[in-house]
Amino acid sequence: MNARVSETVALRMAWLRDVVKPSRIAGKLVRFSLAGFVAAHVVLFVVVLIASLVLLHLNPSLTALMVWRDITAHQRAERVRFVPLHRIPLVARRMVIRLEDYRFYSHGGIDLGAIRDAYLIDRSIGYPLYGGSTIPQQLARNLFLTPRKTFLRKYTEALIAIEMDLLIPKNRLLELYLNLIEWGKGVYGIGTASYYYYGENVSNLSLDELRRLATIITNPIRFNVNTFQKSRQMQARYDYLLSRFPDPQSEPTEPGPPLALPDQPLPPLPPGPAGSQPVPAVPANGQPPVTAAPVRASPSIAATQMPAPGTPGF
Repeated sequence: MNARVSETVALRMAWLRDVVKPSRIAGKLVRFSLAGFVAAHVVLFVVVLIASLVLLHLNPSLTALMVWRDITAHQRAERVRFVPLHRIPLVARRMVIRLEDYRFYSHGGIDLGAIRDAYLIDRSIGYPLYGGSTIPQQLARNLFLTPRKTFLRKYTEALIAIEMDLLIPKNRLLELYLNLIEWGKGVYGIGTASYYYYGENVSNLSLDELRRLATIITNPIRFNVNTFQKSRQMQARYDYLLSRFPDPQSEPTEPGPPLALPDQPLPPLPPGPAGSQPVPAVPANGQPPVTAAPVRASPSIAATQMPAPGTPGF
């Protein structure tokens, strides 16, 4: 009897040792993790697919960023004044693309070169300041994620941006971006920002007012259109726009040193209505004129940047 009990115990102990072998446990953990990884990506793909199809036709009034700001900082969002892309001055679109994503019309949602450069800069300064995010990445973050800087968020943001770039036309992405990004505490979208800061429709803003709005995109919580000069980085952004988009009829002065900002050609702009004036070009010698302090322009300046009705957005 005792021998039979001992044999049973020995068999069970052998089975238990076989089951709890480290290699078996590790294998099960790997398989479980891989299944979870794939499942998470499938869920993300389906959610972004449905959302992208909806965004092709509907303009969202609420984003993840708005909810995040409301919960963490008690910043209630102003009503979003959605402005169709063809009613946003061409020069405003060009300014934003120049500063935020100058290869917007050529990449597939992410810009590996920009990410590499941002990584090298962040490593040199010792903390994550730059992200190298493209316009689709920033839009993905605003729509679905939070502004917390983590590698997981960056990875998810890149996946969403690639899928959105495949499903949504570039001009629609730009339209959503300009109407949903943050432009101040509780201020989202260029239409809301133009009324919040200047009490005007965006199509009536002067060239300098558009420059100031484009300048503060990078940090609209700490700075606004009147205080960005306190930041050297923000002032450099404004100076760059001032050199690339000078005021008409302004007197050029001695050009300063070139700024370390991207200066790649953008896609050709569609012609404006009859009688429109093109944005002043940069001189052939590559040195842009530096202008005096700009003066508030009449609404006709913004109107000259508008395409004819029915013209594609960019």
